[in-house]
Amino acid sequence: MQKLFVLAGVFLIVQIIWGHKMPILIGPASVLLIGIVSSLSFSYSVIYTSVAIGGAFLLLLAVSGLLGKINFLFTPRIIVTILLLIGFTLAPVILNLLFENSAGMENFHLGFAIGMVLLMLILNKWFMGIWKSIVILLGLIVGTLIYIQFGKPLPATTTTTLSEILSSDKTSLFIFPFEWDFGVIVAFMFCYLALLINELGSLQSMGSILDVPDVDKRARRGVAITGLSNVFAGMSGVIGMVDFSFSPGIISASRCASRFVLIPAGIALIAISLFPGIVSLLNQIPSLVIGAIMFYLMVTQLASGFQLMDKQKAIFDFESAIVISFPLMLAVLVSFLPITVVESIPQIVRPILTNGFVMGVITVIVCEHFIFRKKEVAKS
Repeated sequence: MQKLFVLAGVFLIVQIIWGHKMPILIGPASVLLIGIVSSLSFSYSVIYTSVAIGGAFLLLLAVSGLLGKINFLFTPRIIVTILLLIGFTLAPVILNLLFENSAGMENFHLGFAIGMVLLMLILNKWFMGIWKSIVILLGLIVGTLIYIQFGKPLPATTTTTLSEILSSDKTSLFIFPFEWDFGVIVAFMFCYLALLINELGSLQSMGSILDVPDVDKRARRGVAITGLSNVFAGMSGVIGMVDFSFSPGIISASRCASRFVLIPAGIALIAISLFPGIVSLLNQIPSLVIGAIMFYLMVTQLASGFQLMDKQKAIFDFESAIVISFPLMLAVLVSFLPITVVESIPQIVRPILTNGFVMGVITVIVCEHFIFRKKEVAKS
């Protein structure tokens, strides 16, 4: 967590000063969580080597000029499907968080999750302007207080003294030797394609709001810095980062579009990373609350996908709907495969065939650009 804080702070400042130079927040990419969770049967070195390679892939695309040549892949239907896949394929992770240590309190955990998400949706509807941006923070605070009052007691380690907050450990920044696994690398490549869509979407939408004339040049620089940040994240053994797509919403609500206001935020993240006690306090949020927050975020993720589907007119007949529905259904089934089926798949292809998100992305690309390609060209 200390490594994640310092990397997020450093690369937030780098993006603002030398990268895309726009007021966009940076943080952990949820799509990479899918790749990490799906590859837990492999060593951490294998997983984070793949993260570093994925970051290098983004960096290469940006500096080589190849970025503009792969845009044909990202049709509206593929983008919509990827947005929906992220929400659906994180369902097993959310379930594990919601019902971790829930023995004897399953009904409380289920009711807590549904009630907390409904409350956050209501607050998001009621709040206006800048207040909408604090819904998640309120959810974390209120949810944790309710859990402490009515749930199981938190571990004794949650009590942190001032001396512990100000203390520092001496963990190494880099964790390797590198370890390679072809299947895991390929699986992460598909995750990074989705991350690239998220990154470009964030940059393009912010460029539209600010009406900047050189948005393509800024996008190349932004993707390059994001790729570099993911290289360092992989080498450090932490989840990779991406520019957050909700940044334009915060700009619209606050009416402040200065990129320099985020520099203190980056400095604060770096400062917090120096005090492991503070990071430990933040890390004590109950898994039930974290699961409920992810539940809420994936609801908004799916809503964004459906909204984009309508806006882009991504579905106009039965076949175009199949392009989206088949990958989604396949991804859900793969995400909940029985462990006996998973173990029967050869290990070299297991990271691909047992990753619902990756299988969904592969399937939608095949459906969009091969199976239904001629039919759509004829209609147009």
